[in-house]
Amino acid sequence: MMNGRLRSFILLVLFAAFGLGLAQAQPAIQPTGDITKIPAAAQPSAHFDADAATEAYMAMIPPEATARSNAYFEGGYWLILWDFLYASAICLLLLNLRWSAKMRDLAERITRFRWLQDALYWGQYVVLSTVLSFPLDFYTGYVREHKYGLATQSFWPWMGDQGKGLLIGAIMGALAVMLLLAIVRKLPNTWWIWGTVAMTGMTMVLVAIAPVYLTPIFNKVTRLNDPKVTVPILRMTHANGIPANDVYQIDASKQTTRMSANVSGFASTTRITLNDNLLRRGSLEEIQAITGHEMGHYVLHHIPKSIFFDSVVNLLFFACLFWGLQWALKRWGDRWQIRGVGDVAVLPLVFLLAGIFFFVLTPVTNTETRMHEKEADMFGLSAARQPDGFAQAAIHLSEYRKMRPGKWEERIFFDHPSGYDRIHSAMVWKGGNLELFEKAPEPPAELLPAAH
Repeated sequence: MMNGRLRSFILLVLFAAFGLGLAQAQPAIQPTGDITKIPAAAQPSAHFDADAATEAYMAMIPPEATARSNAYFEGGYWLILWDFLYASAICLLLLNLRWSAKMRDLAERITRFRWLQDALYWGQYVVLSTVLSFPLDFYTGYVREHKYGLATQSFWPWMGDQGKGLLIGAIMGALAVMLLLAIVRKLPNTWWIWGTVAMTGMTMVLVAIAPVYLTPIFNKVTRLNDPKVTVPILRMTHANGIPANDVYQIDASKQTTRMSANVSGFASTTRITLNDNLLRRGSLEEIQAITGHEMGHYVLHHIPKSIFFDSVVNLLFFACLFWGLQWALKRWGDRWQIRGVGDVAVLPLVFLLAGIFFFVLTPVTNTETRMHEKEADMFGLSAARQPDGFAQAAIHLSEYRKMRPGKWEERIFFDHPSGYDRIHSAMVWKGGNLELFEKAPEPPAELLPAAH
């Protein structure tokens, strides 16, 4: 009966998705002027004012573009809540209908090996949870992105990427589940400590392999051979001790209109990657500004710092999970047919408690990321010396980010500094380094060499 319901549900979702997938994306609203031309108030002068320069750049964003990006970004606040509630409902459904226990029982009937039972359970879990979460994922990842002109994929290519993500999640998730459950069963009193260590190790491996082995699954990655772009970037790279001798580009335009770049990986897997939207739409100054920012993450060791922060958070989470699982299983374990903490059928409860924990912690994790982004902004300004390029980037990012949030709105919901803050920081930096942008005076005529 459950399989019949799932088949009907999948067909219903796919037919609805096919119809909605034919909708056309809205085009982006263009700035009121050429953002590569520095506004008069932002020109270097003895009377340069960072506030006035910031407002001059902000005035380039049409009111209708601001209204659209505000609606998109503020809608994301509600999606945080709906994602949490939807995921929690799925977990409770799997527990209370005892589907989780039935998936475990099926895995046990197939094989007597415990580690293989865990992997088979995970395969069932990831497929079923993906199907159940598909309506919301489809709306947020496809319909909504097209509505605001941020997506370029038609339905079936988008579904293809979802399938790839499902396969990767099934494989890597199975490995993680087998490892963590083995730790829980072997070390029943201290698994929350060793589980944190294992999570940290897996995160480090993922960061190292992602740019070389995972990214190419979704996008074509090639070396960039345009000297106008690569020479200034590699000059910054070598000046700041980044072990990279090539710049790569990625064909992100087949999925999105968003502009981005990153410095990713560890040691021999370190890569500087620009997406083709940035190369096509950004000025050379903007490309250098954005790449300088991304280099800041590498030079300022934000990746290891974030891994350490995540480890502390995970340790706190696993400690709460250690207590929470015991409490919940004592009350409802028999009803859910879960035998104990080491039973793989406990996973929906684990994800339920994780959802609650990280939902409450959203402002904290956003603040940690936002602090790193601010530091990278300042590093990028000093490394690239392109404050106007940085302002141009902020205007492009305004297509999907709110530019002027309230103080508490930014502290709670923003994982990057606001667009206004970034332009203002760039103009303050420019005001303190005007000599870099003022043209050298012409030498007196008597000092020029005589014409022959």
